[in-house]
Amino acid sequence: MALQLYIGNKNYSSWSMRPWVLLTQAGIAFEEIMVRFDSFEANSAFKRQLRGINPVGKVPVLLDDGLAVWDTLAIAEYVAERFPEKALWPTDVRARARARSVCAEMHSGFGALRSHCPMNIEARLPEVGRLIWRDQAAVRADVARLCGLWGELLAAQPAQMPDGTSPLLFGTFSIADAYFAPVCMRLKTYGLPLPADLATYVDRVASLPGVQAWVQGALAEHDFLDFEEPYRLGR
Repeated sequence: MALQLYIGNKNYSSWSMRPWVLLTQAGIAFEEIMVRFDSFEANSAFKRQLRGINPVGKVPVLLDDGLAVWDTLAIAEYVAERFPEKALWPTDVRARARARSVCAEMHSGFGALRSHCPMNIEARLPEVGRLIWRDQAAVRADVARLCGLWGELLAAQPAQMPDGTSPLLFGTFSIADAYFAPVCMRLKTYGLPLPADLATYVDRVASLPGVQAWVQGALAEHDFLDFEEPYRLGR
């Protein structure tokens, strides 16, 4: 039986994007099951459907022959173990430890960026981004930390990969890049300022086939959800 991945709306669901991009970019076959966001109330259709799959009633959830794995880090670890030939973590033990560290930091941190710049792939909100950048010191601090983290990792990579592309965080594609893909989308949506070398990394992630496939799916949804739109009230 093929893997099944339960996700939310592609335009808004940053957590769903991570394992979807990971599986797609790695060429791992899976069945996508989208559970549309209607609300996050306890009795919503969204929650009711997902509680039949996992007790927390959230996306993403990976099903593998009846086994449910939820939480993006748990899914990433499971997929890496299930498909060791894909080398989804760096092969070097020190690089692998660093990759796990930066994913865990993303998983638990960057709260201001998440809160003030929710993922919205279809939107372009640079004017909102300018106001956020001006008024929210915590967002500026989160972006500064991203710049420090990404800059350190990219500085350790060659200027160019053997195929002529720019390097990713650990050279070739890894779980870390899938983990930061929604962050790259946020930075593009809100036009937050980045140094040129890090803007190149964001563009490199955005150009990955797995990311492009997710973006195209998000644009095809045409599903405007008011409760996911703090900055736009309608069309």
